[in-house]
Amino acid sequence: SDVCSSDLPAPAIVRNSRVDYLAANRLGRALYAPVFDSREQPANSARFTFLDPVAHEFYVDWERTAKDLVAHLRSEAGRNPYDRSLSDLVGELSTRSAEFGTWWAAHNVRYHQTGTKRLRHPVVGELELDYEVMDVSADDGLTISVYSAEPGTRSQEALDLLASWAATPEPSPTTTPGTPEHADHPQQHRHDQRPGRLVHRRRARRRRRRPRRHLDIRRRARALHPRRPHCLAHPPARADD
Repeated sequence: SDVCSSDLPAPAIVRNSRVDYLAANRLGRALYAPVFDSREQPANSARFTFLDPVAHEFYVDWERTAKDLVAHLRSEAGRNPYDRSLSDLVGELSTRSAEFGTWWAAHNVRYHQTGTKRLRHPVVGELELDYEVMDVSADDGLTISVYSAEPGTRSQEALDLLASWAATPEPSPTTTPGTPEHADHPQQHRHDQRPGRLVHRRRARRRRRRPRRHLDIRRRARALHPRRPHCLAHPPARADD
């Protein structure tokens, strides 16, 4: 879809009615990197929210987000009572999360097409973003969520910073300016390397490269959020899709 292209200047996420994360543009994947990279796979908003402890840090209003997800899934279950995948997801969450089971039993039903999300991103800190959910006419049940920040706010600065971070290519792990082309091939010069020296040098080069990759991003993020906890995620891997 064009709205989920990498050129779109706003984060965009494609989800289905079971809140599986199916696709995203580059900025959308960077924004929701904790979901895409979660230990709970396949990537799903409800699975991440209830089963991954990282979600409590990522969502500033975790309980509100969690209750909204339960209400959405309850609505979808009423609309599609024979959806086996949805039933399996609800069963998994009910078994593994006491909060989900309690709120599922409340039978609350609602779904928001617009609203505000407050996120605590591991790279740029807190963001307050407006979102709009649009139906994809070609595929029943698919939606595209697009996020934006109020111009001139800290959230907009943080979103711009995240866009710069996401667009920065990761340096090659096998080449470093000023080093011989054969430096990462011990077979070609094993005679002039003592045991362990090559591995040590390769690790040292990686440590030297990483600050150059992130130093400017880290300084700008600290300027936006001087009191936020010190944390920095690795760049999100590209989606396999």
